[in-house]
This record gives sequence, structure tokens and C-alpha cells, in this order.
Amino acid sequence: MEALIPVINKLQDVFNTVGADVIQLPQIAVVGTQSSGKSSVLESLVGRDLLPRGTGIVTRRPLILQLVHVDPEDHRKTADENGLEVEEWGKFLHTKNKVYTEFDEIRQEIENETERVSGSNKGISDEPIHLKIFSPHVVNLTLVDLPGITKVPVGDQPKDIEIQIRDLILKYISNPNCIILAVTAANTDMATSEALKVAREVDPDGRRTLAVVTKLDLMDAGTDAMDVLMGRVIPVKLGLIGVVNRSQLDINNKKSVADSIRDEYAFLQKKYPSLANRNGTKYLARTLNRLLMHHIRDCLPELKTRINVLAAQYQSLLSSYGEPVEDKSATLLQLITKFAAEYCNTIEGTAKYIETAELCGGARICYIFHETFGRTLESVDPLGGLTTIDVLTAIRNATGPRPALFVPEVSFELLVKRQIKRLEEPSLRCVELVHEEMQRIIQHCSNYSTQELLRFPKLHDAIVEVVTSLLRKRLPITNDMVHNLVAIELAYINTKHPDFADACGLMNNNIDEQRRNRMRELPAAVPRDKSLKGPSGQAPPSSEPPAPTEQEGAKGEPETSTGTWRGMLKRGDEAPAEDKARLQAPLPASPQKGHAINLLDVPVPVTRKLSAREQRDCEVIERLIKSYFLIVRKNIQDSVPKAVMHFLVNHVKDSLQSELVGQLYKSGLLDDLLTESEDMAQRRSEASDMLKALQKASQVIAEIREIHLW
Repeated sequence: MEALIPVINKLQDVFNTVGADVIQLPQIAVVGTQSSGKSSVLESLVGRDLLPRGTGIVTRRPLILQLVHVDPEDHRKTADENGLEVEEWGKFLHTKNKVYTEFDEIRQEIENETERVSGSNKGISDEPIHLKIFSPHVVNLTLVDLPGITKVPVGDQPKDIEIQIRDLILKYISNPNCIILAVTAANTDMATSEALKVAREVDPDGRRTLAVVTKLDLMDAGTDAMDVLMGRVIPVKLGLIGVVNRSQLDINNKKSVADSIRDEYAFLQKKYPSLANRNGTKYLARTLNRLLMHHIRDCLPELKTRINVLAAQYQSLLSSYGEPVEDKSATLLQLITKFAAEYCNTIEGTAKYIETAELCGGARICYIFHETFGRTLESVDPLGGLTTIDVLTAIRNATGPRPALFVPEVSFELLVKRQIKRLEEPSLRCVELVHEEMQRIIQHCSNYSTQELLRFPKLHDAIVEVVTSLLRKRLPITNDMVHNLVAIELAYINTKHPDFADACGLMNNNIDEQRRNRMRELPAAVPRDKSLKGPSGQAPPSSEPPAPTEQEGAKGEPETSTGTWRGMLKRGDEAPAEDKARLQAPLPASPQKGHAINLLDVPVPVTRKLSAREQRDCEVIERLIKSYFLIVRKNIQDSVPKAVMHFLVNHVKDSLQSELVGQLYKSGLLDDLLTESEDMAQRRSEASDMLKALQKASQVIAEIREIHLW
């Protein structure tokens, strides 16, 4: 089991080479307040002075310290600058293969690297320093020294320094594979321990928290830490271990760590003889080593699963980046062909990547045809924008100077063309919507279907330009065709259309039936011709009209009929006095006597009550317009989608491949089009390095099975 920690160290080295933190490896994080003795505990575990010391905040960057035990008889020792073999040495990750044999140099390098990143204003940084110590006097451990918890900013520290340090500590101890080493000074109340408080936030059950009580020799006279060390004050599942640190005077006097450990042992034997064998720095080192090994053993199955999953993900990512281009001609033709195929498949609905959030490609074109365009046409009122006065005016204008006996056909054609013209705008809008969707398909194919194009931004831009240009060329042709479809309907009003002829026949029958119904509803005593009234305005006693005189018969029309101008004049002479007064009243704008009459000054009534014939003529025209408009609308609703498919969609599908090949497949463009983006090569290299690291990590874990340590 002792070999488990070197396995984790190997894994740490593997992932350090790629600068990745994708795997949370088992480690021990040291947490405590400032000046609680964290650094002294670490130095005691190492056995050498290697950490910066001082007042206030000294540890301002996480220090990941890997202790590697080497056999004293092992010949893999390193040599110092003078070529002499040394037993202990250190290496930093950021200095690559440089070996430090002097621990004063290691301490100075830690200070320099801290100031390089965190500055000299007591600020902190979450970028860790990786240090590996090789020594025959250490046990295999991986420790993380974190900045001490503080409350009040000092010097040039930011006001939120407490929050920054707290977040940094939580970042490391929240790792479920991390053992928390909570350091608390013995001369403070354990109930106020900030280290234990922070540890309980992420480890409420205390399954991975070990408490260390420092400065046992600095407690007030007459007091001891017996209750604390026995776990009677605050119980901790992994236990509490007391240690004695070197004082600042000891450090100034260059007291060695070995001498300090001997003095610590003597102090424990004197003050806590019953607990001496379960406290002290050596016992702490053995306990941490044991806890870490058991913790690693418990974490390995999940760790192996995590590594395998990440390896599969990075393999897929590396495949998406593609291999470096060797045959540029074949690669270019392959990419062009694949894009054209994916573009057509998206229209047909057979693409590999189907959008689930919204309609796309051919499905959206279908929606435009049958929902957007269809409903828009159905919402167009056949008589919209057409008033009764407009219809009546058209009828009158079509008759010229002569009153018409029948409704003129010219007025129907004039008005129905005006209504049919209203179908052109939604038809052209349909073309525009389909064109926009064809443009969106380009982006869809680039994002989902042909990720290889992302490797070559210039090729991607060139393909987009060619397809956009092709769509732009087809747009006016399609618009002209749709415009012609409406113009064709306007060119010839086919009143012999079967549907229109049937509608006209049915409408005439309805009009005749309505006229007969109105005649039947008249009372028997009322003459059917309302104009046949006597001089006094009363109807004659007989329902039959009086027989005409010879003179009237010779002229062929009765003088009392309202259908002739003679009858209208006679009625005016025989009208009652009040009617004569009303008829003889001057026009509203009549000029004074002796002045010329300007007919343009006579006001034209905007609205008035229509006569029965005018109303009947307007109804006939409106019904004819509605009937014929519905026929044309049905034709347009059917023919416009067909025209758009033929002149735009299908033409682009059929000619896209040849257009792309003709425009882009040229020897002079190969090098330029297949130039990768600046970061693509770097991302491929990073993904490749990470994949190799994960594969190597998987091999390292597999070694555990071979030595039966699983």
C-alpha cells in the first residue's frame, strides 16, 4: 500500500506537464489562521527550513508540496554544482528541470515566484506553486499550504482580502478527494477555531478532517491541552494531534528541525506522558501518510472512471479538430462536397444533425408556404379597400356620357384587377422569407454539420460567399417569376372560367329569387309601380294602371311613368304645394341672378342613399369581384410556392456543388483556403497533450493492478 502515494505523485506529474487541473487528485490541504503555525508544521514534516517566514501574511499563493521518499542506498541521487552527491534536493515545476540542492535557494525562489504573480503589496493569487522535495527523511505525502485566514486588511491589501482568502481555501478543500489538516494554536479557544469552522462547511461529518494543535508549550501557566487532545472539547473523527513548533527565537538562532523534534519529544514526555506516543511531528507524519494512503485507495476506482471518461472526451475533441492536411486538393474537394451534401440534406430533412429547438431548413420552408404565406393570403379581404362609392363610381365612369341599361363589364375588370394586384406584395414577401431561410441554412451547416470548416476560416468565408452570391443571383429571377404570375392573372380576366361561370349562374338565380320575394311581399292594394299616383298623391282605386290615350299610345310611353323624363316633369307640375316649394328651392350654392354658373362649384355628395338599381348593380359587381378574386387567390396560393421551389430552392440544390467546385477548386487558391486558424493548431496540440497525459495516467493506475494494490 505504501506504493499508492508515488502513484498519485506520478499522476500529479503527468497532469502538471500539461498544466491542467481536470482531475482532482487526493491531497492534504493545510488550513489555519495567520501565525497559527501552518508553515512550521510543514517544515517539521519536511525536516528542513524551506518556507518563507515573517510577520503578517507570508503565504500568498497556494504551495503544492510533494514529498518523495528516496532510499538512502538508492544511487539515483543528484549532484550539486560542485559535482558532489546530495541526499536531499528540490524541483519547481515552473523552472522545469532545474535542481535545487540548497534549501535557502528554494525559499528564495518561493518568495520571488510569489512576488512575480501576486506582487509586493500583500495581495494573494490562486495560481499554485508546485514544489517537489526528494529526501530519505520524509514520508510520501502531497500537501497544499494555503494562505492564512485573516479578518482585517493590512498595508495595501484589498478591502475584501478576507473573502478572497476564504474563497481560495474553499476551492481546495471542497475537493472530495482532499484531506483537511485544520491547524489551531493551543493558546486559543478551540471553540473559536476558524480552521475547524471552515472545514465543517465542506465536511460536516468530519470524515476527512484532521485537527492539529500547535504551540503546546505556549499555553498559560496552570493550564494544559489534555481535554483538547483527548477530544473532549471538540471531537474530530480523524483525531487531534498536538505538536510543538520552533519559536521565532529558535529560528533566529538557526535551531535545526531535528533538534526541535527532539525537544518536542522531551516536552511531550514531561507534560503529557500518557499521550506522548500519539502526538508529535513524527506521529503526525505517519498518521498523514496512513490517512492519505487509505484515502487514495478509496478514491482510485472513481479516479480511474473519471480518467477514462475524460480520455474519451478528448479523443472526440481531437477528432473534431482533424489531422494536419497532407493532400490539400483532396481535402478541399472533400470539404466542398460534404458541405453541399449537408446543405441539400438540411433542405430535404435528412441531415445528420436535426435541430430540435426550432424549425429549420426544408421544414421551415414548408411552414412559410402553407402557414405564413397561406394564412396571409386567406386574410386578404376580396373587397378590402373597396367602398360602395368606389364601385358605383367605376360603374358610372365605364358608361361614359350615356346612361347604361346594364352593368358595364369594364367596371368589373377594372375593380377586380385592382384587388388582384394586392396579392403581389405577400407573394414577394414569401420569396424573401424563403431566401432568408436559405441563408440561415448556411450557418446551420457551418455550426453543426461540417465542423471541419471551423479549422479553415478562409475556406468557410469563401463557401459562404459563393452560396450567398448564388442565392443573390436567383432572388431577382424568382421575384420576376412571381411578379409575372400576378401579371398573368391581370392580363386576362377569364369570365368563362368554369368556377366563375357557375358562381355567376348561381348568383343571378339568387338575385331573381330575391326580386320575386320582394314583389310578393308588397300589399295587394299597393301598385307595383309606385310612380302611378294621382294628382293628389293617392293611388287609383283599381290596381290596374289606366289605359293610355291615343297620343300617349302613339308616343309609346305613359306621361306619368317615372321611367321617362316627361313623367318626371309632369309629376313636378302636379305635385302638392309643399313639394313644389321644395323642388323650386334654389341649390345651396346657386349664384345670384346675372352671374355665370360654375358647375365645378356645385358640391358633390360624398354619401347618399342609393337607389334600388344602384344598390343592385353594386351588389352584382361586388359578388363578381369576390367570386373571381377567390379563384385567382387559389391559383396564386398554389403557383407561388411551385415557382419558388423551381427557380430558387431546387435550382440552388442542383447547382450548388458545381458552383462551389467551379469557384473554389483552383490550384492557385489551395494554400490560401486551407490555411488553419491561428489557434486551431494550438488547440489541437493541447488536446493531443492532454489525451497523452490521460492515457499515461490510465497506465499508471493500471500498474496498481499489476502489483495487487487495488
